[in-house]
Amino acid sequence: MLRQITFITLLISLLVAPLLGIASEAKPFAEKHVVLQISDPNPFKQTLVLNVAGNILKHYGSDKVDVEIVAFGPGLRLLTLGNSNTKRIDALNNEGVRFSACKNTIKAFTKKLGHAPELNPVAVPVSAGVVRIMDLVDKGYILVKP
Repeated sequence: MLRQITFITLLISLLVAPLLGIASEAKPFAEKHVVLQISDPNPFKQTLVLNVAGNILKHYGSDKVDVEIVAFGPGLRLLTLGNSNTKRIDALNNEGVRFSACKNTIKAFTKKLGHAPELNPVAVPVSAGVVRIMDLVDKGYILVKP
């Protein structure tokens, strides 16, 4: 009986969330939805965006907050293999933080480097970083640009 109630509750939340303007992509029961922008190559800014994500998780709890970090422009360097923050990125991803990488920036890096940049496996390519942010904001996410 409890399994049926849990399943029905999950099903209802997945159906109702889009109508309320809340993204149901990762955590349908999250109370807060945050998108963090990283578009700066500065290692300090990259560490800062990860600190902010970690602080949000600590404050609300990983089950009650949905966090996505969107990297574009020079900020894509955060998601390249060999970045000094790789272990932190993996740890945050294990707590449910999603990482999006702008395909437009990947294409520009590829042209400049002569080969595609190697990305952290947790990075999910999206058509355009700014468009991803706009879509998430339209779904009720709060945009934070540390």
